[in-house]
Amino acid sequence: MATITAAMVKDLREKTGAGMMDCKKALSEADGDMEAAIDNLRKAGIAKQEKKAGRATTEGRIAACIDGNAGALVEVLCETDFVSGNDVFSSFCDSLAARVAAMDATGDLVAQVQEAEKAALSDLVLNVGENVQIRRAIRWQPEGEASSYIHGAGKIGVLVDVAGATTDDFGRKLAMHIAAASPSYVSSDDVPPEAIAKEKEIAAALPDLANKPENIKEKILEGKIRKWFEDVCLVKQTWVHDSDKSVEKADPGAKIVRFARWQVGEEL
Repeated sequence: MATITAAMVKDLREKTGAGMMDCKKALSEADGDMEAAIDNLRKAGIAKQEKKAGRATTEGRIAACIDGNAGALVEVLCETDFVSGNDVFSSFCDSLAARVAAMDATGDLVAQVQEAEKAALSDLVLNVGENVQIRRAIRWQPEGEASSYIHGAGKIGVLVDVAGATTDDFGRKLAMHIAAASPSYVSSDDVPPEAIAKEKEIAAALPDLANKPENIKEKILEGKIRKWFEDVCLVKQTWVHDSDKSVEKADPGAKIVRFARWQVGEEL
């Protein structure tokens, strides 16, 4: 049995980018043969994956899955748009969403999913030749019914939970609306007081309010906040499928519980 020195481990690490313990193990299994150790690391997916782990992942895909009454949304990042459109990468994203939808837990599951998918992710990295990261993963057990919509080859993904007496296709139409209109909140009740205060402060500083009497100024500010709610609150937005209606009037029997709208690579 060959003696594995620190210099040998360092040399292998520099050649492959793998971790020190993985390098030491590979050298031991290869009886000190450097080339055989490299081959072992590559076969295990460690060398290639570790070398690419530091590369920027700014492209990727969002995938959704509705499984029974559960809904899942995942975001997987890669390095190039070419790979994000690759059939192997796309298939992984779709199958990952299905696996998340089938899990027992609910909420933000990204840490669990990253741990569970280590081997599959390593295989994918070897296959596509780029750094790949699972960035986000959620699973909902909805109060009502979960619907999803994926737009632009997976660049935008929406998951929505709608309860109440609603038509069959409202959930999907609503998910499409959310993808297009990008609301921040479900309703004005969900807007934090500090966000309203900040918007009022900004509006109050506009030149057209400078010389207005206080009572008039306050009414104008109230109007500006109502208009702002129409931009940022889902139920107040103009329904993209019929511009004569707001979202809340598109299906009065529906109760929109929550939604998630993700865009690949956006700031969290």
